[in-house]
Amino acid sequence: MQPDLPVLATIDGQKLNIGAQADAIRLSIARLCAGQGFTLFTLNLDHLVKRRAAPAFRAAYGNATFVTADGAPIVALARRQGAHISRATGADLVEPLCAAAARHGLPVCFYGSRQDILDAAARRLAAARPGLVIAASMAPPQGFDPASAQALADMAALADSGARLCFVALGAPKQELFAARMAALHPGIGFVCIGAALDFVAGAQKRAPAFFQRTGMEWAWRLACEPRRLAMRYLGCALLLADVALLDPLRALLSPARKVRG
Repeated sequence: MQPDLPVLATIDGQKLNIGAQADAIRLSIARLCAGQGFTLFTLNLDHLVKRRAAPAFRAAYGNATFVTADGAPIVALARRQGAHISRATGADLVEPLCAAAARHGLPVCFYGSRQDILDAAARRLAAARPGLVIAASMAPPQGFDPASAQALADMAALADSGARLCFVALGAPKQELFAARMAALHPGIGFVCIGAALDFVAGAQKRAPAFFQRTGMEWAWRLACEPRRLAMRYLGCALLLADVALLDPLRALLSPARKVRG
């Protein structure tokens, strides 16, 4: 994590240091203009569940340059600590980051998803942002392993394209593991993990309506659209939220150290 940025909140052991979307864009572009790369991860409850279970994922998150709050529960937990934090999701970062990259002459690339989705998203973003240079896009095959030799070869090709900003759309935990590994090998490139954001841009998936986004109920929209795929995931998220929001404060209240002080 970038040492000169203050930690705004710590949730289940994970630090957040980006308070708003505008901060994420400004700091990312500033690093690229200074010749420095970065990793940018957007924390949500599902990531916290995976972080508990996977040491490599936990290490990647711990070393991330920037971590934002993705999702209303993360924002609420951070604000309970007095942090001034608002949502900055991968889906919301793509277009403004592309606009900023176009203004500063920073070529971008896309990695992940499917090639037809990448191509459609590239066409829409280039049409909306004159001057945006999309240097490369590449969709790895199904079953892709971010620790494989193919990952190294793919990233070498993306780096050779001249791209300075790489949007990684592999889904967690693969995208964070890929970004962490490649940032160490290509320190002048910024890696932003964005999940299904390019599917939304391309029109391959429909994002929740603005009402659900504003009210923190985007998860309910997604669950209604894909109940079989998401039911168990969201159950795990609910259990973790209960543990962090309710049981952690209770454990702290009842801890022996607290009793001694009382």
